[in-house]
Amino acid sequence: MAKTKIDWCNFSINPVKGLCPMACEYCYARRMYKRFHWDETIRYDDMVWQTGSPIYNGSKVFVGSTMELFGDWIKPDWMQYIFEYVKAVPKVTFIFLTKQPQNLIRYSPFPSNCWIGVSITDDVHTAGAFGYLERIEASVKFISFEPLLSEIAKPKILEPLLKSAGINWIIIGQQTPVRPSTQPKVEWIREIVEAADITGVQVFFKDNLVGKCDRNGYPVDGVLERHNTPWAYKDKGASGICLRREFPREAK
Repeated sequence: MAKTKIDWCNFSINPVKGLCPMACEYCYARRMYKRFHWDETIRYDDMVWQTGSPIYNGSKVFVGSTMELFGDWIKPDWMQYIFEYVKAVPKVTFIFLTKQPQNLIRYSPFPSNCWIGVSITDDVHTAGAFGYLERIEASVKFISFEPLLSEIAKPKILEPLLKSAGINWIIIGQQTPVRPSTQPKVEWIREIVEAADITGVQVFFKDNLVGKCDRNGYPVDGVLERHNTPWAYKDKGASGICLRREFPREAK
């Protein structure tokens, strides 16, 4: 268990080690494995649950930040061990994020202290991802549009998808390392936020979107202004500038 700089959770943990076969070209973990010549063998490491920083009640833990846990290369026994631990600490929230949503149904219904999300970076697999989320049971279901690489859908298309899948939360972020060439267009962000606001879905902006929101947390061109709306969060790393950082209302 390790404290993390990921801004929507407190800790990250990786019970499955090795080089992730997803091989996303923007994956920071893959770069680390290659740079430091870490063991690329995919394996389960039970010791991660007992080592590192102690977790506390109410904390949010991202499980599998360096590995796709819902891929066919993960042994069913490994997932069973993970969910056994999750159930043993019901006052901690465990967050899972996948690019293999077709396999989520294998583990549904999920423990009540699990948030289950799907990563969508462009419009290619959008409808399918929502369809897979619609089939599962979880206390919180979310979409991570990070990195946002292209337009996803117009609000009139995205709105019914959010409703039918029972989405509670949306994360939006830019590809890292941040460069001008990786900046998502403001209109792409605006379309997602419009659909979320219509359906009552909570929105969380990663800190790399600073400069793309107005004083109400709405995406625009220009500099992000300071504000004091109820959901505002002052990001110390951004000199007190506020970002829209909502969490799921349904989550306990």
